[in-house]
Amino acid sequence: MKPTRAADHYVPTYFLASLGAGGLSVTFFMYLMFWVPHPGRPVPVFEDILAAFSTGALPMKIAILVAWLGIAVFVFLNLKYLIWNLGQYAALKKTERFQALRNSNAESTMLAMPLALAMSVNALFVAGMVYVPGLWPVVEYLFPFAMIAFGIIGWIALSIIGDFLGRVLAKGGVFDVTSHNSFAQMLPAFALSMVGVGFAAPAAMSTVPWIVATGLVLSTFFAVAALIYALVALTTAFNSMLHYGTHEESGPTLLIVIPIVTILSILFMRQAHGLHTFEGHSDPASTMMFLARMLSLQVVFLGLGLVVLKRQGYFKDFVFGSKTSPGSYALVCPGVALSVLIQFFVNAGLVQAGVITKFSVIYWGITAIAIGFQIAMIALVFRLNAQHFSRTRATPVPAE
Repeated sequence: MKPTRAADHYVPTYFLASLGAGGLSVTFFMYLMFWVPHPGRPVPVFEDILAAFSTGALPMKIAILVAWLGIAVFVFLNLKYLIWNLGQYAALKKTERFQALRNSNAESTMLAMPLALAMSVNALFVAGMVYVPGLWPVVEYLFPFAMIAFGIIGWIALSIIGDFLGRVLAKGGVFDVTSHNSFAQMLPAFALSMVGVGFAAPAAMSTVPWIVATGLVLSTFFAVAALIYALVALTTAFNSMLHYGTHEESGPTLLIVIPIVTILSILFMRQAHGLHTFEGHSDPASTMMFLARMLSLQVVFLGLGLVVLKRQGYFKDFVFGSKTSPGSYALVCPGVALSVLIQFFVNAGLVQAGVITKFSVIYWGITAIAIGFQIAMIALVFRLNAQHFSRTRATPVPAE
């Protein structure tokens, strides 16, 4: 038998391979964001990082080196799998299989493409801040181009959603409710929230009022759209799951609420920071409680998802076993999201509110949980990449 790859049976869900790698690059940026001093700037840039490396103690130097290396590796993987996916997606669009996909519930998986594109723009922005000297003095000129990029990606996402909803809502009987027994239809909300958090970045970092206002308005639109879509998808999916159980290969989608919560939490925090331009203010105690509520919501859905996945034996079959499913990449995003939001909860919440002292024993104890999730997701990414992109004589399980 000729060696094949699981990824040779291409579906748009494979864009999640790019997404997960991009998310991991952000987990390494958290080291720099919260451990490297960056006075006068909302985020650290190359000069701040170099100064901390030059004057910092050995642990600081090690953390910066790990962050530099981690960001480089996972931004590379993010772009590598994005380019591969775009080529495969273009080829898929010329086939009859694509037309069948567009006339099924799986049409919503096409939203993985703008989702991954938005993540890559965010990852490139992180790489620019970390590796490009002299970026901050010209960053105001880059924000309009970033918003144009997110605008194009947002238009792509809205166009795909419009085609999907137009098809299923214009007449009855075309949406298979029996196959709606997962959170797979949450993918559009995920894509919308990722575009929204991209618009919120200029709102948080710019000092030009019209850029801040534009970022605030557009990020609000995409956040509201994501929340509405998520509410509808969650409600209808729960109803279907109660009737038919959870689709085995789509089990990881039960955790998709977790990354959406992290993205929207960062979006709202960026907006709060941007409101300072217009004399708006938020206090540390309110931020701490907001993050505590968001983290609690994530833990609830983490528990729900793990209970179902364990009962289904998903990890035994699709992660540690011989079966393959592109949906397995959906497991990476929740771990990444938890790692990032825990870092925000510790630093922007507990430390800023004065509950704990930065770099204390308790601080590192909680931060270790975030790093633990990060390490587990790194291992998972390399495991899944080996399963799906290495050649084997085994027959892959086709994705549905």
